[in-house]
Amino acid sequence: MSDNRYRAITSAYYRGAVGALVVYDITRHVTFENVERWLKELRDHTDQNIVIMLVGNKADLRHLRAVSTEDAKAFAERESTFYMETSALESLNVENAFTEVLTEIYRVVCRKALEVADDPTALPKGQTINVGKDDVSAVKKVGCCSV
Repeated sequence: MSDNRYRAITSAYYRGAVGALVVYDITRHVTFENVERWLKELRDHTDQNIVIMLVGNKADLRHLRAVSTEDAKAFAERESTFYMETSALESLNVENAFTEVLTEIYRVVCRKALEVADDPTALPKGQTINVGKDDVSAVKKVGCCSV
């Protein structure tokens, strides 16, 4: 597949994304090394307000750890992402990772809504409906609002 076709597909794939979980394997350092590239691709194709959580998976394999929690947390802080370690095998923090991302997405959406409310020019323009005298008198004749 040509590079241009790949770009068109990824652009469409990311369109409208408001959150992402970037998952690496704590037992394979190479997967952690690829995170920077995935973050760049995400940020190149999404809105600047996208909520991103870096997730170190396979936390149950502590004895095989190749990426320290400290290194991952420091990286997440530098990249302004959230961080959590999970174990899909033990169902540890998997639901929490999704809940945290969804909660932060909700905060971002609410913050945007408040910014729009503070700026009346930013509100979407509605359609104007003209109601003529004949239309109003027709409603009165039917008696929809009379007691």
